[in-house]
Amino acid sequence: MSRGLQTISGKLISIPDNNHFIHLQFRRFAGCPVCNLHLQSMAKRYKEIEEAGIHEVVVFHSTVGDLLVHANEFPFDTVADPQKRLYVEFGVESSPSSLLSIQAWWPIIRAVFNSLWMILKKRKPIPPINPHGGSLGLPADFLITTGGYIAACKYGVHVDDQWSVDELLSITRSIRLTDQSRKEVVHE
Repeated sequence: MSRGLQTISGKLISIPDNNHFIHLQFRRFAGCPVCNLHLQSMAKRYKEIEEAGIHEVVVFHSTVGDLLVHANEFPFDTVADPQKRLYVEFGVESSPSSLLSIQAWWPIIRAVFNSLWMILKKRKPIPPINPHGGSLGLPADFLITTGGYIAACKYGVHVDDQWSVDELLSITRSIRLTDQSRKEVVHE
């Protein structure tokens, strides 16, 4: 797998990245309260993620304009995919279970209250009521190595079913250790 993606800031990024693993996350729509709460947790620990040699790339099924309003403050590369071409390519789907799963209820309530707090503080615009691409998207995470292969992935079954920062770092360490062990065996 080799491709170039353009971020909402106009930067061209390459997948794979010759120097870093890429954590390619598929989120829902720009302004999604649950997605924003998750991305805030990623942003708080962004330095740790970078130090682990991971390049964070987040894909939304929104337009560049919507993302510039709702997701421009995040420190990682953000990609607009309003036609959902990458979603189809990576098998990322939509489902009513994204919102209806009992496991999603508490994260949705937490995220809505966080979003309301941010709106009241006038730090955030109101999320779209009828978002581009719909509101039933499921999250997905892919860890892509410098060689371009997908070393790990997770397809979410509800809106808040994605890797935490701790899971991402643990998976990355495990893959690096496995790769190192393979190299040592080959060289003996």
